[in-house]
Amino acid sequence: MSTWNPTTLQQIAEADELHVAPRRGDGSLRKPTTIWVVADGEAVYVRSWRGTAGTWWNTARTTGTGHISAGAAEADVTFTPVDDPAVNDRVDAAYRTKYGRYTGYVEPMVGEQARVTTLRLNPQS
Repeated sequence: MSTWNPTTLQQIAEADELHVAPRRGDGSLRKPTTIWVVADGEAVYVRSWRGTAGTWWNTARTTGTGHISAGAAEADVTFTPVDDPAVNDRVDAAYRTKYGRYTGYVEPMVGEQARVTTLRLNPQS
């Protein structure tokens, strides 16, 4: 698994929003969707606000690859599902810390519907 360039990791971690464009089965990119992003150490995570009904998430989960941009950072990525409760607890905490000022939105992002959609973003080499 590739690791993030420290500058790119910082740019993504500090961005309020990330644009995610998963690859379709034919290799083309979906139109980017704006989502929240959090970092935990050297790992980057995203979740679907709509849970498993999120179209971008279903494409990402199915194909496993895509492209992201956040501020000046851009990268081709792979999407790795996360089912480790300890990792999800840390991701919950990261969402609460980063987006806690949006109480009406952050609580659904740490709820079970979104939690089951946690994906780790890994840079493609």
